[in-house]
Amino acid sequence: MTEERRVIAQNRRARHLYTFLEHEVAGIELVGTEVKAIRAGRVNLTDAHVQFIAGEAVLVGCHIGPYEHGGYSSHEPRRNRRLLLHRREIERLASKVQEKGLTVVPTAVVLVGNWIKIEIALARGKQLHDKRETLRRRTLDREAEQALKDDR
Repeated sequence: MTEERRVIAQNRRARHLYTFLEHEVAGIELVGTEVKAIRAGRVNLTDAHVQFIAGEAVLVGCHIGPYEHGGYSSHEPRRNRRLLLHRREIERLASKVQEKGLTVVPTAVVLVGNWIKIEIALARGKQLHDKRETLRRRTLDREAEQALKDDR
């Protein structure tokens, strides 16, 4: 039985700034109004990253907008949120982040069945010439695809 998987938010900026080496899917610890706000699409991953604090993986800088009908018990939009990973996964990622130039960034927030999950990636920062090469390759692919479409 396949579970329904719906992407709620993506971090497109991370795809431009980083080269992804490994991907993981993690749970995220949320309060009630955060869940409702995420389901309404009020999440922004642009400046978010993962830090390892006291043996835990913590999502820092993720903005989850306030839930409109939350009332007085609403959540703080930019609070740190704990990621739910196995201890071995946390230790493995934390040891790789100790290497020079590696970081862990969130790439997407997805709804898997009724669960909200976050896709994270171990990433290495791109330099300016790498970014230019990626843009050049994307442009060439787009032009080639357009030429094939025009020939038909």
